[in-house]
Amino acid sequence: MKKQAGFTLIELVIVIIILGILAVTAAPKFLNLQDDARQAAADGVKASLQSAANLVYSKAAIQGIEKSSAAVSVAGTTVKAKFGYPTADTIASAVTLDGWDEVSASKGTFKPVAAGNNSNCQVKYNEASENDPFSVDVSGCGN
Repeated sequence: MKKQAGFTLIELVIVIIILGILAVTAAPKFLNLQDDARQAAADGVKASLQSAANLVYSKAAIQGIEKSSAAVSVAGTTVKAKFGYPTADTIASAVTLDGWDEVSASKGTFKPVAAGNNSNCQVKYNEASENDPFSVDVSGCGN
């Protein structure tokens, strides 16, 4: 009689149980990757808006109009500026954002295109005032 080599049913069940336990403990790490990616993309949009606003301010300062409301030409595009920084309704023309759309031209709010209307993720540009420079807020994008 030949001696059969292989695993018993009990050994296979124990291995499946161990694999299941490992999968359950590792799953939360992998499930949160989408939120991390969405937050990273929103942070990238925030940085782009900040860079564009600072570039417009630099051009306004060179022209000596950083204390008033005026139009500034940046890379062939005319951007309305208030206190040297872009206004919320023209910040979109000062920056190119792939995969993000401006929700409202009067508010400077951007949302990811892929998320559609179901996402709370947004990046909002708040234009400068007399006492405060511009700010960019990220909300609902994950962490």
